[in-house]
Amino acid sequence: MTQPARRESMVGEINTLLGRDSELEGKLTFEGTVRIDGTLRGEVFSDDVLIVGEGARVEAEVDVGEIIVQGAVMGNIRAKRSIELLTPGRVKGDLTTPSLQIDKGVIFEGRCFMEGVAEKVGAGTSMAAVRKQPAEVVGESLSSPPPPPAAKMAAVPGAAPPPPKASAPPK
Repeated sequence: MTQPARRESMVGEINTLLGRDSELEGKLTFEGTVRIDGTLRGEVFSDDVLIVGEGARVEAEVDVGEIIVQGAVMGNIRAKRSIELLTPGRVKGDLTTPSLQIDKGVIFEGRCFMEGVAEKVGAGTSMAAVRKQPAEVVGESLSSPPPPPAAKMAAVPGAAPPPPKASAPPK
C-alpha cells in the first residue's frame, strides 16, 4: 500500500514503535509520532500523531492531536486536528474531530461529532460535555416538507407577489 507510507512521511519521523508482537496495557502518553503495530489496551493521550498500523489492535480511549488508523480500534477517539481511517481499518466507537477522512473499504461503527468541535475541544472542554451539546441543524431537514411556494416568495425582500390563481371556468 503506497498511500499510507506517503501519508506517514508527511506526519514526520516516527519517534516510537510498538512492534507487531508487542502488547501494552495501561496509559500511553507521548510527544512526536507513535506507531502501534501490536496490541494496546487502556488509554492514549497526546497532542501529537498516533498511527495504528495494519494488523494492530487498540482497545482504548484515545485523545490525540491526529490519528491515522489502518488497524482495529475499539474505543472512542478524540482528535484535536484530524482523524484518517484508511483501508483496511476498523473502528468501533465514537469519533470527535474537526476533520475526518474515511477511505472506501473501512468499517466504522459508531457516531461522529464534528461541527463546533474545534472550538469546544480547543477550549479544554471534556468529551462528555461536547457529547451533551445538542446538534445544530444548518439548512433544511430532509425529513421536513418544503415550505409552500407562496411562503418562499414572501420571504424574499422585494420579490413580486405570486401571480393570481386562475379561476375555474363556469359550468
